[in-house]
Amino acid sequence: MTLYPVPFSQFVLKVHSRCDLACDHCYVYEHADTSWRGRPRAVAAEVLDRTAERIAEHAARHRLRTVHIVLHGGEPLLAGPVLLRRAAESLRAALPASCALDLRIHTNGVRLDQAFCELFDELDIRVGVSLDGGAAANDRHRRYADGRSSYAHVIAAVSLLRKPEFRHLYAGLLCTIDVENDPLEVYDALVELEPPRIDFLLPHATWDAPPKRPAGAGQHPYADWLLAVYDRWEAQGRPVPVRTFDSVHRTLRGQSSLTESLGLDPSDLVVIETDGTFEQADSLKTAYDGAAGTGFDVFAHSLDQVAGHPGMMKRQSGLAGLSEACRACPVVRSCGGGLYAHRWRTETEFDNPSVFCPDLLTLVTTIRDRTGRTPVLPAQAGAPEALRPPLLTDQQLDQLARGHGDAATVRALASAQLDLSRGLLAAVADRAGAAAPPGAWELLTDLDAQAPQAVDTVLAHPYVRAWASRWLLDEAGADLGGLAEIAAAVALRAGHRGALRVPIRDGAVHLPTLGRVLTGGSGRALLEFGQADGQADGQADEQADGRVRFRVRTPDGAAVHVAPDRQVDERWQPLRRVRVLDDWTVALEDVDPQRDSHQRPVEQRISADALADWTGALREAWELLGRDLPQYAVGIAAGLGTITPLAPGPAGREVSAAARQAFGTVGIARPATAPILAMLLAHEFQHVKLGAVLDFHDLYDPADTGRYHAPWRPDPRPLEALLQGTYAHLAVTEFWGTRVAAYDGVRGEAAERARGRLAVRRAHTDRAIDSLLDCGALTDLGLRFAAGMRATVAPWLDVPVGRAAETRARRALAGS
Repeated sequence: MTLYPVPFSQFVLKVHSRCDLACDHCYVYEHADTSWRGRPRAVAAEVLDRTAERIAEHAARHRLRTVHIVLHGGEPLLAGPVLLRRAAESLRAALPASCALDLRIHTNGVRLDQAFCELFDELDIRVGVSLDGGAAANDRHRRYADGRSSYAHVIAAVSLLRKPEFRHLYAGLLCTIDVENDPLEVYDALVELEPPRIDFLLPHATWDAPPKRPAGAGQHPYADWLLAVYDRWEAQGRPVPVRTFDSVHRTLRGQSSLTESLGLDPSDLVVIETDGTFEQADSLKTAYDGAAGTGFDVFAHSLDQVAGHPGMMKRQSGLAGLSEACRACPVVRSCGGGLYAHRWRTETEFDNPSVFCPDLLTLVTTIRDRTGRTPVLPAQAGAPEALRPPLLTDQQLDQLARGHGDAATVRALASAQLDLSRGLLAAVADRAGAAAPPGAWELLTDLDAQAPQAVDTVLAHPYVRAWASRWLLDEAGADLGGLAEIAAAVALRAGHRGALRVPIRDGAVHLPTLGRVLTGGSGRALLEFGQADGQADGQADEQADGRVRFRVRTPDGAAVHVAPDRQVDERWQPLRRVRVLDDWTVALEDVDPQRDSHQRPVEQRISADALADWTGALREAWELLGRDLPQYAVGIAAGLGTITPLAPGPAGREVSAAARQAFGTVGIARPATAPILAMLLAHEFQHVKLGAVLDFHDLYDPADTGRYHAPWRPDPRPLEALLQGTYAHLAVTEFWGTRVAAYDGVRGEAAERARGRLAVRRAHTDRAIDSLLDCGALTDLGLRFAAGMRATVAPWLDVPVGRAAETRARRALAGS
């Protein structure tokens, strides 16, 4: 489920509401909606300015790095050059300096001329063009109102975009499928125009107004049409990106889709009409008159208010928002139920599969079988809140005391932890003095002034602090070479040019947050780094693992190259990430040498299949957390950035651990089921949160040397260990409480196991809170935490679990 509305990052801005073509498949003028009739033809200047302000305030509030805006219509070129210039300049001027603008225009092309291209070159506006194939295919639908062909004008426009001086403006071609057009002729005609990308769109249709299916065309003609193109595309070596095919490939690998019409990623798009009203996706105009409306406008409502509209939320709800038939489908993770508008039926509204369901099923399963991929569970979305200062308020402390903590609270903890990591790194450099790797500390301090975001990104990696703490404590597993590794990783992220000597550990050069290069041998390697493509010095790159360019020279003279424009050397093993939320990507850390900080055996480099298994398990676990433990889930989304795969334990035993000096990570051996993974995530992140609190707040007298009994362990524990264990058990108690609630009125082994585990966990937690309150060593804040935990566990003590479960709990307490 979606916990909070996802911030918008894609905006369709209508600059003109009329069109100079009369395409008979147009969703604006030829389907159910008639709202265009009452709208201004051209957008007014005050609407443009207010829209720019609304987008800017949304970008600032949610710390958006980029917003994507498409100038649209109708036909947007009808707005004319003066109004288009006003739109571009207003949007660009309003955005905060930290937010980039990706500005595009989508046109039918018939009015695109040299003057418009020069304007778009000046204003940095990329151009997408609608074209349905060759002349015959295009003119089947895309004609003037008097029946004249539009083809020659469109080809002239595309020819302009292909000229060297305008090629950088050419964004791609959009083609609406008509199964009566020959698929290979259409594909060949489009590829001949050398587009940077092709989009094939299914024609808009609903169960009330189904798509045409010609006699003799079979049960899934749209899939057959697309698969004919797919085969040609594959045989040619994929000469151009095709969004539909790329999205199927990505979702089959557990990645995000590139289009709203596939996958389960939450929609982050909103439309602004020429009168300033906010609307949902234009495709909804196919369903019924007024379907896209929200009742909001740029003058009276913020984009956060629009994001909370029920229709917007529904399109962000993932699996939970699909029909029962879709949720049971084996390819739902890739298909996603199809485009939302295509599910409409008057009797059941949107609670249906897509009207193209047979086609989508055939398309996805055929591509899956040819590529050997198995779909994995997709992302469930929730929008992290904006960053807050690292000062905890009384309200935030109360949240944490009860075991919870919203996104702002956990981000405050993370900010304080980053400051702590900076301090530890400075302490390392100060103590090391002349023994530090030559140039490493100087490079770091220079880059902190030039590219602080790159420094923060690397220093926020949990094992940077783990390394610094180990070195300062003279523990095994840490040497000063770590300082060079950190500096090199920052330099690569910052797009800095230079070279630095780095250690070779266990036959590899390690770059925190990025990955490792397998070099073999030992000693020191020379890391030579240049700019990432398209970056200036000092520009941080949070996706650097996919685009950095560098070379490693080993002591024996061998070299390993990593570059974005060539096949990556197999010796480069990047840190891999799983997109669990729209704005939350979790690193699966299986390469960093400090990941043994969890005091558990770790997995070595996991295979692609294991990565896909982790991806699916995490996404399913997130859906369970969001549904059953939302007060824990929001904090996890805000603060858990890394998961370290641990080696499995004995059969049937759950293995997980946090690391006291590694904020933002948990170690887990992937369990057999997603519910147990959800429980382990909640359990271990409790340790992460409380550790961060204890770094800055005394919850107990640090001089206390007593040992205290924890009901779940046979050995007495230090007071911090009892406090940590109780805090973690709080989440586990709530987890089993929600499982019992789900089994209400149900009998069977699973239900009885849940009741038994709730009975034991709540009894253990309640007894441990008693021990904390009786120890005499808690500070006032510590007593506040104990009281908060008691308030959280109290309701679960009254949940009926049955005689057998109660007996089990009494025995567990008696034996503890």
